Amino acid sequence: MAKRRMHLAAFMNAGAQGTIGWRHPDASGQFLSAAYYADIARTLERACFDMAFIPDSLAMPRSLGGSFDPAVRWGSGTPRLDPMPVLSIMAAATTHLGLAATVSTGYHQPFNLARAFSSLDHLSGGRAAWNVVTSFQDAEAQNFGEARLPPRDARYAKAEEFLKVTAQLWDSWGDDSLVMDKASGVFGRPETVKATDHVGEYFKVQGPLGVPRSPQGYPVIVQAGSSPAGRDFAARWADVIFCSHESLETAVAFYADMKARAARHGRDPDQLKVLPAATTVIGDTAEDALARHRAYENLVEPEAGLSRLSYHVNVDLSRYDLDGPMPSLEEVGVEGHYREVLEFAEREKLSLREIGKWYGARNEGDMIGTPEQIADRMELWMDSGAADGFMIQATHLPAAFEDFAQRVVPILQQRGLMREAYSGQTLREHLGLTRPERGEWRRRALETTP
Repeated sequence: MAKRRMHLAAFMNAGAQGTIGWRHPDASGQFLSAAYYADIARTLERACFDMAFIPDSLAMPRSLGGSFDPAVRWGSGTPRLDPMPVLSIMAAATTHLGLAATVSTGYHQPFNLARAFSSLDHLSGGRAAWNVVTSFQDAEAQNFGEARLPPRDARYAKAEEFLKVTAQLWDSWGDDSLVMDKASGVFGRPETVKATDHVGEYFKVQGPLGVPRSPQGYPVIVQAGSSPAGRDFAARWADVIFCSHESLETAVAFYADMKARAARHGRDPDQLKVLPAATTVIGDTAEDALARHRAYENLVEPEAGLSRLSYHVNVDLSRYDLDGPMPSLEEVGVEGHYREVLEFAEREKLSLREIGKWYGARNEGDMIGTPEQIADRMELWMDSGAADGFMIQATHLPAAFEDFAQRVVPILQQRGLMREAYSGQTLREHLGLTRPERGEWRRRALETTP
């Protein structure tokens, strides 16, 4: 029986990498230069990655102690460049690598976003992807005239309308709208271009978009929601789900749930790709890899890890006893991260201070070992029904991606788990996703769960 092909995405900041990635002895400090991103893109393309994925937020984290001082001091969540120009640089350096950027539905407008991603899709030959987020920090709201984020359900309701309007804008031109007949002087077919004329609770958009329909129809949609509202939103709209899990068992349960939700929405479950995070630490032996991880972990100050965790859960953890357990929190920013931390902390009996140390250098997916051991672990997750591939998270850049590309990718290729060359041009082709027909948004927008 032929093995399923593994999809690989590379998770990387447009800025310093993670909480302490900048502090690693082999880390480059050139993250404010164009050449840095172009070089990483070429490394990923040589290794036949499906895409590079850039997270983003619209604020300096203020979650720990109500100040941005910890974020600046420790580098947790800052600085961040605008991902769109960074992806444009990476697009120019490559011909196949997919290009995913995070943009919030909370503090952008559908017309601007649809135009930007459609433009990137055209200019890259069909390689653009949008990671849809609803924002998870009050600090983001405070940069846009609000005291705090709206409730989660309200954020997802707005995101639902945002996706509908954006897809309508992407569909406002037909695939055959452009004629460009020099002899007749006809540039396009106006009868195939439709106004949007959307009036809703959150948005009023006339349209049409000023950009013809893009090579992929819609850029690939990525989503990482793990709350019930987030899961159902992803099951309807997403092509790729990015998630993180502390155990194989929870990953298998999440994978099965998301595939079932997609089926309930009338979708082919195989058209929804689930990519758990995998932070790889590679050594010549298992002992060498563990020593490398311990050395990396020793770079973490507990307050730095807690700053990052406070940023993710949108709760000031400095209010709690650092030598006590992880507190029970009602409303959190990124629910998936919170559940993952709770699972690990309860199992290991960690104090909040110890959680900070662990969280600053956490190894998602238990990917510490020799190249063969890491390939074995990835294959196990695939065979167990936990993943369609992985979101590779580097401890430091660019060396960690280079190490993975040179040492792990060849083993995956030898096992028939990864492509050895690209067979398509667009990101949808890399991922085995069908191109949405014009009007696909209507079906998804009108569906309800039985």
